[in-house]
Amino acid sequence: MMENLAEMQDELPEEQDTPDQVPVPQSLVPHLSETAILLDIDGTLLDLMPTPREVWVPPGLAKTLNRLMARTSGALALVSGRSLNDIDLIFAPDQFPAVGGHGAEMRLFADAEAVAAQAPPMDKELKRRLAAIARLSPGILLEDKGYSLALHYRLAPHAERAIYEAISLIRADLPEAPIEVLPGKCVFEIKHAGFTKANGVRELMKHAPFNGRKPLFIGDDVTDESVFAIMPDLNGLSFSVGRRAQGVNGHFDAPSDVREFLAHLLDDERSPAP
Repeated sequence: MMENLAEMQDELPEEQDTPDQVPVPQSLVPHLSETAILLDIDGTLLDLMPTPREVWVPPGLAKTLNRLMARTSGALALVSGRSLNDIDLIFAPDQFPAVGGHGAEMRLFADAEAVAAQAPPMDKELKRRLAAIARLSPGILLEDKGYSLALHYRLAPHAERAIYEAISLIRADLPEAPIEVLPGKCVFEIKHAGFTKANGVRELMKHAPFNGRKPLFIGDDVTDESVFAIMPDLNGLSFSVGRRAQGVNGHFDAPSDVREFLAHLLDDERSPAP
């Protein structure tokens, strides 16, 4: 069990000393007619809250996103571990193209039907055992995302190690289970190992109106690192939030800075490059 625990701890993001925010130069961003804007939600667009259900869309953000949708001819998508249904509830009545469930679901247009990837659902018995970890302490919140399961401990930070050990024990007991554990900001997310946000973004970029454009991705957490890693392959840009992640082009201190940056992109009246 200790080997599994050590392995899980190696997966945790290293604490990095983050210097004062380095402003993201707007000149890096191609003209909006050439850009596909891809945005994580929790901790990137929206401020983190004590529980996942408490997140809210600040005034003006939906208007900014809709204007960017228009200026990019629809090439704006939300990229999240949340399900598409959950994303729609948060942003209701607005609806946006999205990659949901860590790449398990996709919607290419705001008014289109969702397309599910060939992502198998998590085994029911495995999900039951993982869900039982929430009983370890009051304040551990279970979030069933369909294709994944999240254990939030923002309200029970003392339970972090106990959650490590419980997940490690299950992994040791079921070594062949095709699962991946993603440690995040006061959360452990357990999902099927066969799909990632990066897979979803690669597929998204094959289709209109995203194909042929340069992606600009902004994310904050370990779950976004797979997308940071593929941006050079797609001739794109990536920015992290709250920390300077490896390989990104820049970073923002907080979601409020991301929202301000997106609003400023609408000031871009440059002509497309010939």
